[in-house]
Amino acid sequence: MSAEILMNVTPTETRVALIENGILQEVHIERQAKRGLVGNIYMGKVSRVLPGMQAAFIDIGLEKAAFLHANDIMTEVEQVQEIDRSQVPQRHIAELVRPGQYIMVQVVKDPLGTKGARLTTDITLPSRYMVFMPQSAHLGISQRIEDSEERERLKQLADNFVAEEGSFIVRTAAEGASKHELETDARFLRRVWDTVKQRKKHHRKIGILYEDLNLSCRVLRDFVGEPIERIRVDSKVTYDLLKEFTETFTPELNDKVENYTGERPIFDLFDVENEIQRALDRKVELKSGGSLIIDQTEAMTTIDINTGAFVGHRNLEETIFNTNTEATQAIARQLRLRNLGGIIIIDFIDMQNAEHKRRVLQSLEQALAKDRAKTTINGFTSLGLVELTRKRTRESLEHVLCSECPVCQGRGSMKTVETVCYEIMREIVRVNRAYEADKFVVYASAAVNDALLNEESHALAELEVFVGRQITVQIEPLYNQEQFDVVMM
Repeated sequence: MSAEILMNVTPTETRVALIENGILQEVHIERQAKRGLVGNIYMGKVSRVLPGMQAAFIDIGLEKAAFLHANDIMTEVEQVQEIDRSQVPQRHIAELVRPGQYIMVQVVKDPLGTKGARLTTDITLPSRYMVFMPQSAHLGISQRIEDSEERERLKQLADNFVAEEGSFIVRTAAEGASKHELETDARFLRRVWDTVKQRKKHHRKIGILYEDLNLSCRVLRDFVGEPIERIRVDSKVTYDLLKEFTETFTPELNDKVENYTGERPIFDLFDVENEIQRALDRKVELKSGGSLIIDQTEAMTTIDINTGAFVGHRNLEETIFNTNTEATQAIARQLRLRNLGGIIIIDFIDMQNAEHKRRVLQSLEQALAKDRAKTTINGFTSLGLVELTRKRTRESLEHVLCSECPVCQGRGSMKTVETVCYEIMREIVRVNRAYEADKFVVYASAAVNDALLNEESHALAELEVFVGRQITVQIEPLYNQEQFDVVMM
């Protein structure tokens, strides 16, 4: 598999595209005015404790108060002993924090929709090969490193860096890394933690103690170990910054960073701009003629598969199986591309053959194996739906690029012209009974105005006779289809 990273940088926005085998797979967007908060460490103040929810709201200086659950509070017992957190008795939130208390916290989820950021007191600091856990005594090795000898080698090397304060998780990218490389990472992470502690010591108010890397540097840090062929950046300033960063922290990527100076916009390569636009559509066309319908709601995301124009070659069961199998690849890509997280329900076309169901699930698992976000598949339900969850730490592509429709208020549909016409007539009757008026003037959109003067003209004439008042209609060009006013004259 060949992979390439494209970076489009402007003073207000940084966009990163991951291309695999010539196809866009992931898009990351960071705007200067709304930088992501995940990984940032804050000094916060407990504003409210909610015993009924086993949680507290923490003021960390943002517009919305952040959320800290009791399960995300690291106790002293867990800090000094290597204990499985599931074995520690659940303590009540009122015993862990109190209103007005200052507490150091880290953001684990960005604010999503109406919800504030999700916090933890279990601080972690990631680098190229390791993750430093200053409040833990547990040494871990990434489960993706499967070779038992390599796991043991890395465990012995990492043991040398474990001190009284803090331990490490060795990341997948550390496979094959030397002692010197791990030691460099460990020293760097400890220096960062010492800086955080010093800031905490002198920080007497709510505010940030540590800010994670910007998007361009963070991508290089997180993609170490991936088969990246080259990284193209269209900004000379960012290119120089990345060269300096890679020389210090990711030398294996240093030669792969290029300054793109082509005449075409960098995102026109591989048709990235059009792919982003298509990723905002509800319908996704499959090559066979079938399609996916993706609906994103507050509670979950639903994906429906249709055969569409695909009629197959043998029989109905084979047609359904082939469509569902093709859909698994498209679904895995759309989850990454749109960054859909939380609960995801997939409505595959009904299959009667148990072997076909098993193979479709297997195909979905294989397609999702490429996803760096953790996914869990729960198999087919009794209703024939597939449930899965995908870890969500940042907003979806749609939430980043779009806002709620001011006309339908997020419903995804509008009242018909006919419905609005009848609402206007009912409003005229209501107003006529409540007030004395000589005549009525209706202000409405052009479409509603046309309907009242044409298709509904007979009904409007009957209404004039019923109320005994003249009714005139005028176009209000700024009104949407659902808006209207009934004015008494």
